[in-house]
Amino acid sequence: MRYEEFTIEGRNAVREAFRSGKVIDKLYVQDGCQDGPVVAIKKEAKKHDTVIRYVTRERLDQMSGTGKHQGVIAMAAAYEYATVQDILQAAKAKQEPPFVILLDNIEDPHNLGAIIRTANLAGAHGVIIPKNRAVGLTAGVARASAGALNYTPVAKVTNLAKTIEELKKQGLWFVCADMGGTSMYELDMKGPIGLVIGSEGEGVGRLVKEKCDMVAAIPMKGNIDSLNASVAAGVLAYEILRQRSSL
Repeated sequence: MRYEEFTIEGRNAVREAFRSGKVIDKLYVQDGCQDGPVVAIKKEAKKHDTVIRYVTRERLDQMSGTGKHQGVIAMAAAYEYATVQDILQAAKAKQEPPFVILLDNIEDPHNLGAIIRTANLAGAHGVIIPKNRAVGLTAGVARASAGALNYTPVAKVTNLAKTIEELKKQGLWFVCADMGGTSMYELDMKGPIGLVIGSEGEGVGRLVKEKCDMVAAIPMKGNIDSLNASVAAGVLAYEILRQRSSL
């Protein structure tokens, strides 16, 4: 099942979107706007645990396609999100140890789409993204995934570090990509595994990194010091696939 991605503008339209159960990735609200209808929309957003961003009227005008946003614009998801349990169930259905890719600070839709595509091809059972400071399942992400979104479940969680703790209790080990780590060729990444990838600029956040069991570095011979996030995810995902295939 999928949702059509669109921008919802105007107070009545946004309120109805929440009431009808549409998946809203982000709500943009004009900073300082305290009208009754806007306050009601914000309450609705909080009830659904939707990320709220406060922006200037000029920013909303730039985002608006109709010019009639009335101080609120909602961004709906292009695809339905899975749950973490759905991902574990997908592994169970294939009778394979779970292989999950977790993304921290990935805000570029092309990177997210490319990683979902790689996840599918490398045999990962799903991708987990955080609600904050991350791109959602937009149409751009769907295009970049080249159809992989139809087959690879993506779950959205409030707290990535807490999700890692919960998955550890279910037997998963976690490896985090970082240049200061051990060469990926020296690590044992077989069995139930979670691969954590951060953005090029910020990498994996400290709290998330501390929850990981291993830190993997990709050997590099060139003159620059980092790979694009989706390329790094691809290199590590295929090393995990190689190790799992040799079982």
